[in-house]
Parts: sequence; C-alpha cells; structure tokens
Amino acid sequence: MQEFMDTYNNNANVIENFLNETIKNVGSLSDKESNLFEELFDVFPSLDLIYVCDEKSYLQTSSNIYRDKAIQTEIGMSREYLISKLNISSKEVSVSKPYVSSATRVTCITVAKKENGKIYFLDFDLAKLLQRLGLIEIQKQFNFINKSFYTLTAGILMILALFTVGYALFDIFNSIFTQLALSIESIFKPVIAITLGLAIFDLAKTIMEQEVVFKSYAKNSNTEYKVLVKFSITIIIALLIESLMVVFKIAIADYHQMLYALYLISGVGILIVTLGLFIYFTRKTN
Repeated sequence: MQEFMDTYNNNANVIENFLNETIKNVGSLSDKESNLFEELFDVFPSLDLIYVCDEKSYLQTSSNIYRDKAIQTEIGMSREYLISKLNISSKEVSVSKPYVSSATRVTCITVAKKENGKIYFLDFDLAKLLQRLGLIEIQKQFNFINKSFYTLTAGILMILALFTVGYALFDIFNSIFTQLALSIESIFKPVIAITLGLAIFDLAKTIMEQEVVFKSYAKNSNTEYKVLVKFSITIIIALLIESLMVVFKIAIADYHQMLYALYLISGVGILIVTLGLFIYFTRKTN
C-alpha cells in the first residue's frame, strides 16, 4: 500500500489533470444518469462507484451505483464531510486525496463534479488507476504463479531453518546427556547451527513479506538493500563465532597452526569492512 501512495504522490498532478480533463471531455453527467452511468464505467475501467448528492443539503439523492449493481441503502446519507475535504466550492471538478472507501473496501480517490444543482461523486480504485496510467504493472496470472513459487520456496526455507535449530538442540543434548562430554566444540557447534538457522528463517520471512504478503509491484532498491544488509550481518556473525571456535581449538591442540585462524579472521574482517563501505556509499547515494 505504501508503494501505491508513493507512486500517487510522485505523480499527483499528472493523475489529477488526467481525471479533470477526461471528466470534462465526457460531457454532461446528468445525461448519463438514466442508464446508470454505463458509458462512464466503459470509459474508466478503474471506476468503482458513482453516487449523487444535492448541492445545497449535501444529502445523497441516488443509489450507490457500482459497475454491475445499485444499492439504495445510502440514499439520504450526508456527504458534507467529504465535500469539506474536496474543497469543491472553488472548483467545478475536484479530486480528493487517497483514502480507504467504506463502500468498496479498497483505497480510492474521489472525483466530484457540480452540475445542475447536484454533485456527482466518482470513486476510482487507486491500484487500477495507477495501472491504467502505466505507473505500476500488475499481471494477475503471473503474480499468482510468482506468489505460489515464493510461498513454496519460503516454506521450504523455514522448514530447513527449523531442522537446523533442531539439529543444534539435538547435538548439545547428545553431547551433555549421552556422551557426557562437554567441550568448547560441543558448545560452539550448536551456536553456529542456531545462528545459521536464524539467518535462513530471516531470509524466508523477508521473501514472504516482500513477495507474498505485501507484494511489491515496482523495483524498490531500499528494500533490496535492507534485505542484503540484514542477511549479510547474520552470516558475518556466524563466521565470527566459527572463527572464535577455530582459535580455541587451535590454541588447545596445536598453536603452531594459529596462522590459519588468522587467515579466517582476516577474511571475516574484510567482509565487515566491505559491508561497511557498501552501507556508507549506499546511504550517501540515497
């Protein structure tokens, strides 16, 4: 939803000018009221709802007219609250800011036009309108396949993460209660496994959030940047723990091989410096 709002805010003037000019070009709205505004619904695929109010009393005088039905329960309702937001007194055609419609349950913008003592309200589905203007791309069939694949992949990753954490718990239980051998290695190995399990689960959760639950319809570099940084930090922590374990093992067994531990720690240090530079230049660019 935030993506739709950002797209709208960046193109608000273009969208409002398009709606203003098109509404004026379709001619008199009162002439189209007799056939339930069928012509308007044909012209605007993103148009969801039309209703009419009295210009003086601000009371709704028509049914809620949808693309395929009309509901009379709203007749007589006051629309003064909406008129105050539209500032329609100073304009022939006014466009509201995006809001969630109580009638359609979707985010919409309302266009109001005064004509012959009446005020005509037209509710446009924001997502459909942005797609119609080429500001976002939504392909339902492809998105269904895309979401299904991401759901399956994220689900498998979550299961693997649980297995990794389960292996860590089994390993430490086996070391302490079965083999009765508590050592540095028996402590660090489960810690590494749990850290990797956390990294895998975090990646799966991010996939679910970005591609399934809150589907993104445009390229968002900030989101990709945050995902990469978060995942990289988790992996670096796991490598640091592994490096610490290697240092202890070499110090206990054969300190002459400490040089290899230095290589490992240096490699992790390079990763940390590289990640730091990446974060610095990315933030500076943004």
